[in-house]
Amino acid sequence: MEYLPAWMFLALTILLMFGFPVTFTLMGTALFFGLIGFGWGFFNLLPLRIWGVMTNVTLLAVPLFVFMGVMLERSGLAEELLDTMGLLFGRMRGGLAISVVLVGALLGASTGIVGATVVTMGLLAVPTMLKRGYQHELATGTVSASGTLGQIIPPSIVLVLIGDIVGVSVGDLFMGAVFPGLVLVGLYMLYILLAALIWPDRAPALPREELDGITPFMMFKRMCLALFPPLFLMVSVLGSIFAGVASPTEAAAVGAVGATILTIANGRFNLQILHEVMYATMQLTCMVFIILVGAAAFGLVFRGMGGDELVRHFLGGIAETHGKWFVLAVVMGLIFVIGFFLDFIEITFIHVPVLAPIMIEFGFDPVWFCILIAVNLQTSFMTPPFGFSLFYLKAVTPPEISTGDIYRGIIPFVIFQLIGLLIVIFFPVLVTWLPTVVFAR
Repeated sequence: MEYLPAWMFLALTILLMFGFPVTFTLMGTALFFGLIGFGWGFFNLLPLRIWGVMTNVTLLAVPLFVFMGVMLERSGLAEELLDTMGLLFGRMRGGLAISVVLVGALLGASTGIVGATVVTMGLLAVPTMLKRGYQHELATGTVSASGTLGQIIPPSIVLVLIGDIVGVSVGDLFMGAVFPGLVLVGLYMLYILLAALIWPDRAPALPREELDGITPFMMFKRMCLALFPPLFLMVSVLGSIFAGVASPTEAAAVGAVGATILTIANGRFNLQILHEVMYATMQLTCMVFIILVGAAAFGLVFRGMGGDELVRHFLGGIAETHGKWFVLAVVMGLIFVIGFFLDFIEITFIHVPVLAPIMIEFGFDPVWFCILIAVNLQTSFMTPPFGFSLFYLKAVTPPEISTGDIYRGIIPFVIFQLIGLLIVIFFPVLVTWLPTVVFAR
């Protein structure tokens, strides 16, 4: 009975590897082992746990941020941004790829939904880059990596979920994620510049005739018109949080209204669009919450049988032998490897509730550790065989792009993501400085 939680976790892992639905696997495993560990009295505890999940005010931000992201996808903002940034950086080698990274960062700060960003940029940017002579691997890798920036750049849905699970202020996580997100943007751009310098034929500049006739004033005007909408939304959402005017949930509501206003301003809004956005929001929200319910049941049984003590004892033994930093390396390596096989939501709900409290007990800053998890989870979108960013991109790219092109293209970006993770580990001030300054105000 002492090792029953370990058997429970092993059973869950095996069933997930066989492809069983996550929610039913979590709930079924919880019910089976709950009956073994607690008997029928287990069913007296379960409704209270699920009710606590469904009445959590913080989680109201999830459907609101999803609505904001899906609505913004329909606003036509991405096309204008890509065109303008492409012209701005087109004179230099790799300029189109750099513009894709910047647009991915802006869309990530405006939507927070990886799938919408990857699909939108895959449809718009990949054909353009191929037409200009970009290497298949560089084009697809750039779009795939840039689309995942919404995972770490606030407002990010995963930060809302992690903050609620660990018990850390979502506003602090949003502030703490700003500089790590910018570090990743800088690393992606550095790789593109190096690739363009070493292999000029892989990332050529735009032909001069395409840029002739565009005066500096015309460029400035296009920049203002293209950048105003995402900056307006960023200030509305993040500015209200950072200024202390609104909670993350209230700011999410502001963002949903702001995205709707931008869609109306672009002339894209109608009842059909509204219906599609609301339907997509309902689907994504239901997926998140049904997994959360299953994870709550699983966590109830796992903790009730002493699973967290078992993990704490195991990691504590490693810490005594090799130190807490070695434990951190083991945890980060575990999350990275699990990301090859599980989605970020599953990892967030299954592994984070067990690992985070123990790591915080070891003396690690909770905000900093949560950001490390978020940066690490970003790789799960790009690591085969189950990288969802790769699936999204393959579905919308031209026929000449093979799955091998996409898989080879993401390898350098995953390496630079890991470098970014190491930078955040070695320089915690990147995470802790901004929340401290804002809190001091």
